[in-house]
Amino acid sequence: VLDDGPLSNWPDLFTEQCLYLIQPRDNYDKDLPLAVVRCESRSMLQDRVRAVEETIMYEPRYLRHHITNISADDLHSDEFTVKANYSVIEVLADQLPSIQSTGRYLDQVVREQEGLRFKQKRVVYDSVLVPNSLIFPL
Repeated sequence: VLDDGPLSNWPDLFTEQCLYLIQPRDNYDKDLPLAVVRCESRSMLQDRVRAVEETIMYEPRYLRHHITNISADDLHSDEFTVKANYSVIEVLADQLPSIQSTGRYLDQVVREQEGLRFKQKRVVYDSVLVPNSLIFPL
């Protein structure tokens, strides 16, 4: 959904009451709550998608998410933790591909009637800097 769309389907991967955070590793390691993106419900995620699709001006780009070292605990329970490393490559039409972000995902996943959903998705990026082009979800 994040790489090839439609982006409008992305919020459907979350529970109604969820938490989506993008925060620097330093803040996470120090247990500081500051995040560059904080959405506390599916409605907030839908608002973010609407802003990307309808209001924000940006140069067209493609993103490719690479997810590795996926581990999960207790997959048979109704709620479980999933951890993974990620890197996001950004491609603009007139530039060479570049690494937009690297870090890890720390997720809480729950089973709902419709299937598996993210209750919490914490994106912890490794750098202390975040690109100005952080438009799309990581």
